[in-house]
Amino acid sequence: MTTFELFRDDGYQQQCTATVVAVGDNGIELDRTVFYPMGGGQPGDSGSLRLSDGRTITIVDTKKGNEDRQIYHVPSEPAQNELLGQEVYAIIDWDRRHRMMRVHTLLHLLCAAVDAEVTGGSIRDDGTGRLDFDLPESTLNKEEITAKLNALVAADHPVLPRWVDEGELDSNPNLVRTMSVAPPRGQGRVRLLEIEGVDLQACGGTHVARTGEIGLVSVGKIEKKGKQNRRVNVRLAQL
Repeated sequence: MTTFELFRDDGYQQQCTATVVAVGDNGIELDRTVFYPMGGGQPGDSGSLRLSDGRTITIVDTKKGNEDRQIYHVPSEPAQNELLGQEVYAIIDWDRRHRMMRVHTLLHLLCAAVDAEVTGGSIRDDGTGRLDFDLPESTLNKEEITAKLNALVAADHPVLPRWVDEGELDSNPNLVRTMSVAPPRGQGRVRLLEIEGVDLQACGGTHVARTGEIGLVSVGKIEKKGKQNRRVNVRLAQL
């Protein structure tokens, strides 16, 4: 089943009405959702589905299925087939999602602060994240990177998602900054995330609207992870 992804155009939408279109071992599928499925280094959303009779189903994770735009909402307990066809009120855990939005946008700033190819990354729901860079030698300085990041945050740059044809991405491969993660494709268009004057790259994740919303940040350990891999860990100062 195909789920309409409301979070692609509005990462701030916290709830929506939806209809249950499938129930199985993998989870509950809805015709539309505000829940972001795990992907691109960003964890899947958690939250709840409220039924018309007042019952609530706790959702502990959200994952992609095998088909394009197939999304499973993973319940804390096995779902019953009686849900099929019911209208539900889908509500995400907003505090958790917003932390990940702030960290995700922070990682885009980190891409701009470190002049190297990105080989991987991850976002955690505890207000931390990391990027791995293709660097043979460790020339990175924690204090310098922290100062760069906080200056970019304080400048309060607009963060703007927009869509382009897949052909434009093919003609400009530099828009894909992370070597290990490909942006969502197959719809004829690809979503770009632009931090005005700072960074532009393909990304299907959720982000804050301005860099100032991230708040103060710090750089943690800079680790050697292989012959040509340096890992930079970052953290939000306030959750």
